[in-house]
Amino acid sequence: MRLVVVGHGPTGHRLVEALRERDGAGAWRVTVIGEETRPAYDRVALTSYLTEDADLAYPAHDEGVTLLTGDPVVAIDRGERTVRTASGREVGYDALVLATGSTPFVPPVAGRDLPGVFVYRTIDDLDAIRAHCRDLTTSRPGVGGVVIGGGLLGLEAARALQGLGVDTHVVEVAPWLMPRQLDEGGGAMLRRHIEALGMTVHAGTPMAGLEAGEDGGVARVALAGGTSVDAGVVVFSAGIRPRDELARGCGLPVGERGGIVVDDTCRTEDPAIWAVGECALVNGQVYGLVAPCFSMAEVVADQLLAAVSRQDGRARFEGADLSTKLKLMGVDVASFGDPFAGPDQGALDVTYTDPVAGVYKKLIVSDDARTLIGGVLVGDASAYPTLRAYVGAELPGSPEQALFGGTEAAGGDLPGATQICNCNNVTADAIRCAIREENLTDLGAVKSCTRAGATCGSCVPLVKKILDAELTAAGIEVSRALCEHFDYSRAELFDIVRVRGITTFTELIAEHGRGRGCDICKPVVASILASLGNGHILDGEQAALQDTNDHFLANLQKNGTYSVVPRIPGGEITPEKLIVIGEVARDFGLYTKITGGQRIDLFGARVEQLPRIWKRLVDAGFESGHAYGKALRTVKSCVGSTWCRYGVQDSVGMAIRLELRYRGLRAPHKLKSAVSGCSRECAEAQGKDFGVIATDKGWNLYVGGNGGMRPRHADLLATDLDDEGLVRLIDRFLMFYIRTADRLQRTATWLESLDGGLDYLREVIVDDRLGICAELEAAMDRHVGSYSDEWRDTLEDPDRLSRFVSFVNAPDVPDPSIVFESEREQIKPVLVTGPRLEVASR
Repeated sequence: MRLVVVGHGPTGHRLVEALRERDGAGAWRVTVIGEETRPAYDRVALTSYLTEDADLAYPAHDEGVTLLTGDPVVAIDRGERTVRTASGREVGYDALVLATGSTPFVPPVAGRDLPGVFVYRTIDDLDAIRAHCRDLTTSRPGVGGVVIGGGLLGLEAARALQGLGVDTHVVEVAPWLMPRQLDEGGGAMLRRHIEALGMTVHAGTPMAGLEAGEDGGVARVALAGGTSVDAGVVVFSAGIRPRDELARGCGLPVGERGGIVVDDTCRTEDPAIWAVGECALVNGQVYGLVAPCFSMAEVVADQLLAAVSRQDGRARFEGADLSTKLKLMGVDVASFGDPFAGPDQGALDVTYTDPVAGVYKKLIVSDDARTLIGGVLVGDASAYPTLRAYVGAELPGSPEQALFGGTEAAGGDLPGATQICNCNNVTADAIRCAIREENLTDLGAVKSCTRAGATCGSCVPLVKKILDAELTAAGIEVSRALCEHFDYSRAELFDIVRVRGITTFTELIAEHGRGRGCDICKPVVASILASLGNGHILDGEQAALQDTNDHFLANLQKNGTYSVVPRIPGGEITPEKLIVIGEVARDFGLYTKITGGQRIDLFGARVEQLPRIWKRLVDAGFESGHAYGKALRTVKSCVGSTWCRYGVQDSVGMAIRLELRYRGLRAPHKLKSAVSGCSRECAEAQGKDFGVIATDKGWNLYVGGNGGMRPRHADLLATDLDDEGLVRLIDRFLMFYIRTADRLQRTATWLESLDGGLDYLREVIVDDRLGICAELEAAMDRHVGSYSDEWRDTLEDPDRLSRFVSFVNAPDVPDPSIVFESEREQIKPVLVTGPRLEVASR
């Protein structure tokens, strides 16, 4: 039997793969005809092609498939059952599947055909945009670009333009960004994140037209209301239109607004022709997300196999979960279930907004607050996999618990019918059955067997939890693999890097991993390399591995500026240094604040100002306070016995000694410490990662404390230590933590998860049960001996300094989107009004 598939995008590729996997007898001879010159590739990851030169190609088909590329089908003869291509080739079929996808919608406005106007759909589009921007930044430095459309693909296009060095504006006709996925609160929070990255958002603003410049290319985008934006490049990403012209040409029914009409088996009016993906109109709806498109491909594969066996195919397309999770320019965004249900549908919402942290969370629940209906997450989407799995099911606790991670431990207890992987329609029971029946023991095997997590990857954390629960129940040791690129835990990778003397991520993944890495393993390896003293974090490929703040050795603030935090050990500072800080703050117009950790924060610095600010501070004897890094932040202290009538030890002197010893120490997470001069505990040492309290005989050492959202009281590790004994024990504690903790794990959660807890820790670093204490002390001595201030080193290196610009094509131009107003005689960032900090039920 002859199957012809027209279109070789992701859906067409998936259909062929699904059919070939199940067609063991080879009943179908498959021909795929693609319009593009290249085979199918991952359109979801298009932006990574520009930003990382990623290889997006899908795996090639086997020898049972004939692939014709660069020769689009132009006509269908339903009577003869043939298709004709642009080159005149005729191919006969017994079954025909149209997987022609969609085309970007470009509104009929003046100037749409001007040079410099593009769509964002294919690799060829991206190559054209890149070439144009390269010429633009040379011929018209400083000119901006505009993306028309603030949806998923529009924001990806904006990210790509910004990555090409173009000052980017986003124009969205709806009142907020991503209106199909987010409610107003979520859209407002996303806007704050986007604008903090240096983009300008025009929401609720229709576009009036495009205007040409003297060279004939696009020069301005006219907006409703008479305003305009200068632009040398414009990218349309304002929606899609189904590619249904072949169906129209051969008389197949299409929808009023486009789309090939199909039934729930994806079959058209012609029993020999199916349509799948973005070109298909199912129950009056066209789907633009990858998950429902792949579901259609699976349905048609089932129908085709049933046809050759003369049976009725059971698979039906019954709609799709439109939940989605993605990272837009470093911002986590997710929506699941029905995020717009309200009181009219018997729904209540529980909302949490934290404008300081940039987090917005909203759960929609039934009127008895027991069943999850949907939700929106912006800024922190860590709970998305579990929450999405509970849509339509009863929550294991209250909505408030779910909102703040109360379902994170779920996995083994999820209802069997819960759909875990939307892209591939895989339920919790299907994953459990595969694990049990196929004796699967690692995540890669589960993904290969069930396809759960093999497409967009958003469900991988939940798949891992189900796997761990099944293995634990079977008495099998659970894998501690860091991610799918490494089969080792962070602690094991630390030892591999240390013992093998590995100095780059490329070397590590080539010898001990696979693939290109991800946003989980790259920062982890960067931290490991830094902990082992592998040179400056902005040298070579290490710069590309760092978390956001480390890229500029500063803390990014919500309006796109940065804070400057010089180290002030123990809070002790001379008048001369105070004067320098005051002069710097005055000369650069910075907001100045003394923090709770006894440091001085200078806020509002633009990225191009950072080197000049730090030059003044370094010349005055300051060094980086590492407020941006996963490193020691500060050692807080009271004034101790030097000044206080209750003090029994010199807490300031000890705090300074500890801060100068452990400064720059890279760790799995940030480290905070404090030294109190007596049991009155004014420095709050028992709420720190390691805290010290003076006694009449010496010092008591506490470890594993934590403030923040989930405070933890520190545990007493040792008592009445002398100065040298205290330092030696802290050395051991910190190095053992750095070697064995998981990624982004604070000492509090690390200690709680440590097998044997505090007693085991005491055996290892006090009693030296493992015989490693000398090695831990030596490792700390190496750190102390090799310490060098990151900002001083940066100022002495022109290559490192070259990154500190707002615009790569206009290094001396400040970011015009950064605006301040005055409050209490200091600057205050001017931002778009966002939702208030609140937890509310309706």
